Formats: sequence, C-alpha cells, structure tokens
Amino acid sequence: MTKYAVRYTKKGQDMLELNNPRWRELGDAYGSAAKIPELLRQLSALPGDDGSSEPWFSLWSALAHQGDVYSASFAAVPHVIAAIAGSPERLPDVYFHFPAWIEICRHKNGVDVPDELAADYFDALSRIPALVASAKGNHWSAAFTACALSATAAAKGQYELAEALLEMTSSDTVAEFLEWSYDR
Repeated sequence: MTKYAVRYTKKGQDMLELNNPRWRELGDAYGSAAKIPELLRQLSALPGDDGSSEPWFSLWSALAHQGDVYSASFAAVPHVIAAIAGSPERLPDVYFHFPAWIEICRHKNGVDVPDELAADYFDALSRIPALVASAKGNHWSAAFTACALSATAAAKGQYELAEALLEMTSSDTVAEFLEWSYDR
C-alpha cells in the first residue's frame, strides 16, 4: 500500500477516505481525480439523474467516459455502494447502473483494478446482491429493475448478461427482444 492508502470503515464498508490526498494521484478521464471526492459527498442526498443532473453527469463523464474506466472509477464504486446501503429503499436506478457499468467496462477493456484498491472494490461489488434485495420497497420501474439486475449480474461475473440487461430499460426494447426470440 502507498503511504496515502488510509482506509476507514463506514457502515461496514472499507474505502478510500474522501479527504485522503491519494485521490489527487488517482486518474480519471481528465487527469487527476482530485474533484471526485466532492462529487461523491453529494451522493448521500440521493440525487436523481436525468442524464444531465449533478453530481451524476460529472461522475459519469470523469469515471466512465465513453466506456473507459480509470483508477478513480474503482475508488469511487465503494462510495456509491455505501450510499446504496444508507438508503436502499429510496434510490434512483443510477445507483445500481453506475457500478454495473464500471464493472462491465473494466471487463470489456481488460482493465486491472490497482492492487491498493482491489479489495475494497471487489468487496463493494460482492455487497450488491444483498443491497438489491434490500431495495424491495422501491418502485421497480423497468429501468430500475434492469439496473438492479445488471449490477447483480456484473457483481457475479456475468458481464454480457449485465450489459444486455442495461439495454432492456424500455418496454419497446423488451417487446422487440421477445418478438425476436419467438421468431428464432
């Protein structure tokens, strides 16, 4: 571990502390990930996402830019998972979409998680199935269901299924898939 890899426990989740100077050494799509901790702090307020809402727009742009993932992407996922654990019954779908997409892109691009972040990252992913189950009180729209199931599939190493589930967010897409499958 580097001298800055200080860890703390929050609700049972180890992760790189948001005020740790190590964030400046991590990379994102724009270089240093120094701005990422402030964006992650905003997640506890459970902001929604309409595609351009903050902090999600900036998090997606910096950490999952055009399907690329970065060292800061892996440090951020445990914080997203901690936000899910803090209020699973009130989440918008983006909270499950984000870690699913990071893991899908990591696999597709053959990106290794940095050693000093790997344990926290993979531990966070392992918590997803239980967190999906704890969101049972949510309104399970097609988008929420697809994201929750995608995150579960990605956490279990089913990357192609995870990606396909993310494509199944509209009833039109599901209907087209079913029509295609019946015609096979």
